[in-house]
Amino acid sequence: MNRDVYVIGVGMHAFTKEYIPVRDMYFTAGTDALKDAGIDFKDVGYLYNGYIGGGMMEGTGYAKDLGLTGVPVVHIENASATGSSAFREAVWSVSGGASDVAMALGFDDMARMGLARKKPAPGTRKGLPSFENTLLPAGFFAMWAVRRMHEAGTTVETFAKIAAKNWNHARHNPMAQRRADHEITVEEVLAAPMVAYPHTAMMACASGAGAACAIVATEEWAKKNANGRPMVKVTASQLQSEVYSEGHIFMGAVVGPAFSTERTAKLAYEEAGIGPEDLSLVQVHDAFPIEELMYYELLGICGEGEGDRLVHDGDTAIGGRIPFSTDGGLIARGHPGGPTGIAQVWDATRQLRGDQGKFQVEGAQNALVHMMGAGSVCAVHILQKA
Repeated sequence: MNRDVYVIGVGMHAFTKEYIPVRDMYFTAGTDALKDAGIDFKDVGYLYNGYIGGGMMEGTGYAKDLGLTGVPVVHIENASATGSSAFREAVWSVSGGASDVAMALGFDDMARMGLARKKPAPGTRKGLPSFENTLLPAGFFAMWAVRRMHEAGTTVETFAKIAAKNWNHARHNPMAQRRADHEITVEEVLAAPMVAYPHTAMMACASGAGAACAIVATEEWAKKNANGRPMVKVTASQLQSEVYSEGHIFMGAVVGPAFSTERTAKLAYEEAGIGPEDLSLVQVHDAFPIEELMYYELLGICGEGEGDRLVHDGDTAIGGRIPFSTDGGLIARGHPGGPTGIAQVWDATRQLRGDQGKFQVEGAQNALVHMMGAGSVCAVHILQKA
C-alpha cells in the first residue's frame, strides 16, 4: 500500500431474523460509524456499498439519506466476501490517493432475497441439471466434514464444541443474531435437528438481515480523530481467487478447502510483516464448524491435522491462546451476506481498542479477518493496534 491506512470508525445494525427495513439498517450502521469516527458524511471521499440481494441502484438510493454530497458511490458484489471486498476497495482508495477518507457499508436481508437465480453451469446445456447448480452449501460442507472424519479421525463432538464456543462468544455481543440466555453445551448442539450430517441446525450459520460499516482514512485523519483511543492500522489487505486442484469444481474443491486461504494468508503475513504466532484473534468464514477447523491449519495457526487438539484444549475460545470468531462468527453472530465481512472488521477494531466488554480479548494487538466468497475467492485483512 502506498499510504498507511487506519480504521477510524465502525458501526453496525444488529443482525436479526426479524423484518426491519433495510434502508433503516443501512442508515443506522452508516451514522453510527460516522459518529464513531467523529466526522460528517461530507468528509467521505468514496463510498463502497456491499450487497448481494438488493436492486441495481438500491445502495445509491440509501446513501442519499446520509447526505447529498456528490460522493462517488460504487456497488460491490462478491458472494459472501462482498463486505470484505467493499472494505478492501475503501482501503485501496485511501492507500492509492483517490481519497483521504473512504467508507465501506454492507447490508442485506437474506429472507427478502428469496432463492438465488440459477444459471446453467459452464459447459452444460440450458435446462439440464448439474452438480454445480443443485448442491446446497450445507451438502457441500457436509462432504468436507465427512472426509475430515474419515482421514483425520475428527469426531462429531469436535464440530459441536466449535459451534458451542461460537454461540457462547455471541452471548454478550449486542450485534449478534443468536444470543442464548445460558451457556450452550455440546450436548445441546448435537441434539438440534440435523441439517446435513454431521452438521446440526445449531452448527449452521444464521442467515438473517443486518448492516455494518467501516470508515478508513489516512494517518493524518486518524490522529486528528483518535480522541485518546488506540489507533487501528490496516497492515495487510489481500484478495485471491482459486488455482486448480484435484477434485475441483466451480464452487471449489469438493474434497476439502481449496488452498486459496493458505496462499492469501501467506501474502497477508508478508505484507503485514508478522506471522500467525503474532495474532491475538481471528475471524473466519465459519458457515459450518468444519470450515473453522480447517482454517486453523490453512492460516498457519497449527500444523496439518492438529486443529482438533486446539479445539479440545480450548485454545480458540476467548481466554485461550488464539481466540477465533470472538463475536460469535457466522454461526451465531449471523451471516446476512453483504455486511458479514465488515461486521468482522467492526469486532476486530473494537477488540484492538479494548471496547468489547464481556467478550474482550485481553491485550489484543493484531487481528486477522478472513472471508470466502462462494468458495472461489478469499479475502484476508490484518488490523493492528498502532
